[in-house]
Amino acid sequence: MHNRFQPRDHFTAGAQYIDGRLVPGTLGSRQDVVDPASGRTIFTYELAGPADVDAAVAAARAAFPAWSGATPGERADALHRFAAVLAERAEDFAQAETLQCGKPIRLSREFDVPGTVDNTAFFAGAARHLEGRAAAEYSGDHTSYVRREAIGVIGSIAPWNYPLQMAAWKILPAIAAGNTIVLKPSELTPFTSLLFAGAATAAGLPGGVVNIVSGTGREAGERLVTHPDVAMTSFTGSTAVGKRVAELATGGVSRLHLELGGKAPFVVFDDADVDAAVHGAVAASLINGGQDCTAATRAYVQRPVYERFVRDVAALMETVRLGDPFDPATDLGPLISHAHRDRVAAFVERARATSRVVTGGEAPGGVLEDGAYYRPTLLADVAQDSEVVQSEIFGPVLVVLPFDTDDEALRLANDTPYGLVASAWTRDTYRAHRATREIKAGCVWINDHIPIVSEMPHGGYKSSGYGKDMSVYSFEEYTQVKHVMFDNTAVARKDWHRTVFGDR
Repeated sequence: MHNRFQPRDHFTAGAQYIDGRLVPGTLGSRQDVVDPASGRTIFTYELAGPADVDAAVAAARAAFPAWSGATPGERADALHRFAAVLAERAEDFAQAETLQCGKPIRLSREFDVPGTVDNTAFFAGAARHLEGRAAAEYSGDHTSYVRREAIGVIGSIAPWNYPLQMAAWKILPAIAAGNTIVLKPSELTPFTSLLFAGAATAAGLPGGVVNIVSGTGREAGERLVTHPDVAMTSFTGSTAVGKRVAELATGGVSRLHLELGGKAPFVVFDDADVDAAVHGAVAASLINGGQDCTAATRAYVQRPVYERFVRDVAALMETVRLGDPFDPATDLGPLISHAHRDRVAAFVERARATSRVVTGGEAPGGVLEDGAYYRPTLLADVAQDSEVVQSEIFGPVLVVLPFDTDDEALRLANDTPYGLVASAWTRDTYRAHRATREIKAGCVWINDHIPIVSEMPHGGYKSSGYGKDMSVYSFEEYTQVKHVMFDNTAVARKDWHRTVFGDR
């Protein structure tokens, strides 16, 4: 038995974080948080309703003048303290993330939590670089310059697959730029978002700067998106729900940032290091159980190396260790829920008639049968227009298709509605540059797949949404631009006025 985070030790006061403190929800209904590794309920809390969203937005609005009026250096100092608190509490965050999501503790400890601490440190630095454009004379004796200013209250909605990192990606650039925020995490995975807000308070951020409402999309999410005091909405989730969020947000003319689904192509040319590509494909398709919008999902492999790739990927998948997510030896934990596991399994069952199931395609039995586990699955000889190629499965399933020419590979890579990320595997510089130029995606890796860094942007093309997370591009999205213009003459001239009023 391995150590497990105990939510009752932390959230006895409630699962909403409003104006610097934990409070219970007021919707009048309760939500179970279920351990996906065992199927057992580990915590039950009162859901947020519209009244809780209103209270959180009011707290954020009240905190906005002082927080946006702080100097960049003051906000940077607070964020540096925030990063230090997160680092001190790293193990709590790792265990909470693993408990609520089922992801292996090794992934939480080595990827999710360090990445979040690094993001916080990055935006602490970015806070001191909120800049406009230099002053200059563009019209006679007038001097113009551009200010970048905070927008106001940000309403954000985050998904269940990376609750901690998604909370950080939304909260950090927003508050570094001087905004205040209300975040709605998935009702399935509220723990690390609540811990994150608590760490912000412990670091000295004023109450109301960071607020969390734990509720459903229908009751809490829709109220947040349509709230008249929310100036910008940021959403990460499926494309279908993103379209609904866009409809609601544009009705109130608030700004919108969407990071939506993905169906990443993984293109292997015949000159690639095939062994490296095999290991890359298994790691990138199975990370977080494949519940990752950047996961490798469609492998296009040039025909001379196709059968070798299929054989070696299947063999490597069969060595992946499923087990207790709190065991450091576990490679693959359960999916988020039994319902989601059944959805993934249904995709594979429907694909059996038209493709080859090389390995996997089933839930394990034995000691894992009570959890939402699904074996790593490889589908080969799949048709490009099939459901498993065109739709987001969001599970540990990789499909493989052969191609003959470079033109064909790049055409197939672009042949889905999505455009979040992609990768190409080749030793040829020309092929690599062509792939990065012609694949329509927000990120294209060469001879790798998955790594991200705080300094570089993350966001998609096409149905994968618009706007960027991380980097200074994300930071600037949470600002608005103001043109300031001065008449430099001692006495205001009337030349321009005559153009409007005539000579009088």
